[in-house]
Amino acid sequence: MTATPTLTSLAKAGGCAAKYPAARLEKLLAGFLPVDSAELLVGLDPADDAAVYRLDDDRAIVFTVDFFPPVVDDPRDFGAIAATNALNDVFAMGGLPLLALSIAAFPEELPTDVLGEILAGADEVVRAAGAILAGGHTIRDDEPKYGLAVVGTVHPNGIWPKSGAKPGDALFLTKALGTGLVLQSQRDGSASAGALDAAVVAMRTLNRAAADALRPFNPNAVTDVTGFGLLGHAHEMASRSNARIELEAAALPALPGAFELASDGTRTGGDRRNRDYAGPHVESTAPAAAEALAFDPQTAGGLLASLPADKGAVLAARFSDLGLELYRVGRVVEGSGVELR
Repeated sequence: MTATPTLTSLAKAGGCAAKYPAARLEKLLAGFLPVDSAELLVGLDPADDAAVYRLDDDRAIVFTVDFFPPVVDDPRDFGAIAATNALNDVFAMGGLPLLALSIAAFPEELPTDVLGEILAGADEVVRAAGAILAGGHTIRDDEPKYGLAVVGTVHPNGIWPKSGAKPGDALFLTKALGTGLVLQSQRDGSASAGALDAAVVAMRTLNRAAADALRPFNPNAVTDVTGFGLLGHAHEMASRSNARIELEAAALPALPGAFELASDGTRTGGDRRNRDYAGPHVESTAPAAAEALAFDPQTAGGLLASLPADKGAVLAARFSDLGLELYRVGRVVEGSGVELR
């Protein structure tokens, strides 16, 4: 009897580390002409975490799509993580998800119950996000892939762009870093006890509660930290805001075991691609391990939020009262580029 292969054994790369290189993507998208539509509030000029289209003075739709190969072997966890990653793009825009459709590519040799568990994990998370998983599309593929197309809503005046960070803002992060490092160590067989479990919990955690807590503070800029790593997404925020972002290496939060892995030299393929993309725009005096944590590609990472520094203490108290993670990791100043110090 032939054993069923594990999900990760069928994947060439896992999670957001499988993204097309950001540097190449930037060149590809540069060839698209801007869309002449007053109702398209967020599109490709500049690109953001999701597209936003205005319906009327009070309503706009948020639309995003995200899918990737398996990051873990447990099919229910894989479905939940992939769904979380897609839904979080809506939360990163300040919106609330309404409807989701599955995008799935599966090898025919995978048992139907494995596929059912992937879909069940996704459905569980979509419901927790306040949305409905209403259908989808499947194709045959040697490498399994799963994700969602998600539609949500946002008030046209309540959109959180990447491009609004202002000098004088403080920068906050709502999840610890290191999912790429932990997942790589799991593949290498060097993961410490409990590291993968902690990473799975983080990757399954929706940014819904963090977004709800953040909303009353009217942040100037927000993005979710995913495949381009903290430094890649900070570079996007800085360049589109015409400002400089300064990050404190000592303040960067790490998942259990992640900093030790970075110190021991563990790296992912996504680390190299992120350095190719953001590295020319980053000045660093930080230790190599802190750099690796900041370049590490994240799957279903937290929100990176920029808001006036004088709101920071109240924001931190609000997150603490709700039992939510929040880390002050830097600030926005005049200038350009990103500094990790």
